Amino acid sequence: MSKVKIAVVEDEKIFADLLCYSLDKLGYNPLKPVASYEEAISLIENDNPDIAMLDIQLIGEKDGIDLAWKIKKDFNIPFIFLTSNADKLTIDRAKRLNPPAYLVKPFNEKELYTSIEIALYSHGQEENRKKTNFVIKDALFIKQDNIFRKVKFDDILFIKSDHIYIEINTIDNHKYLVRDSLNEYINKLTKDFIRVQRSYIVNLVYLQAINNKFVIINDNQIPIGKNYRDEIMKIVEVG
Repeated sequence: MSKVKIAVVEDEKIFADLLCYSLDKLGYNPLKPVASYEEAISLIENDNPDIAMLDIQLIGEKDGIDLAWKIKKDFNIPFIFLTSNADKLTIDRAKRLNPPAYLVKPFNEKELYTSIEIALYSHGQEENRKKTNFVIKDALFIKQDNIFRKVKFDDILFIKSDHIYIEINTIDNHKYLVRDSLNEYINKLTKDFIRVQRSYIVNLVYLQAINNKFVIINDNQIPIGKNYRDEIMKIVEVG
């Protein structure tokens, strides 16, 4: 069984290194720590952590609470707040997100382990409760009107992120709206599907044209994100 991957977002380098050491000692897989909102978004997009540990005070204009809202909206992973500042205003801002844990520095390894395990368990239970899709062999089964409808991978043109939902577009012009994230879906699909932008996954079977700015999938023009361009060109052996 693979280790739980943990994103550490912490602006104090010494503390970040100590935290990663403790996480490794507890049997987790801490990713290289980052110190800002922007670095954290890039880390989450590229490394798909299972959980994030967020210091509330970060480098830059946006803090850990801003980051938590972004994670809750777009990435669907649990998070734990870390802070040495437990004032009422900070707690009031943080509790609106219903975090499973809020660790005040300094904390010990027992508190750290307990917080992570509870956060992961609670998130898993919530995901099972609201589950709206599952995979069997070559198809997705998507919940629509209390019925799970079969959608074959071969019939999917592209998948688009739409806030806390994703929109699955099929060859017959049907659109299925599912409460989920693209990060969750990319791991369910076959190798014919690639991510071309933060908000899009496309099925290369229906690729009609491509340049360095967009792809055309069955007459749908979809923009290519600059962070994905080089990898896409390698996959389709262009340029």
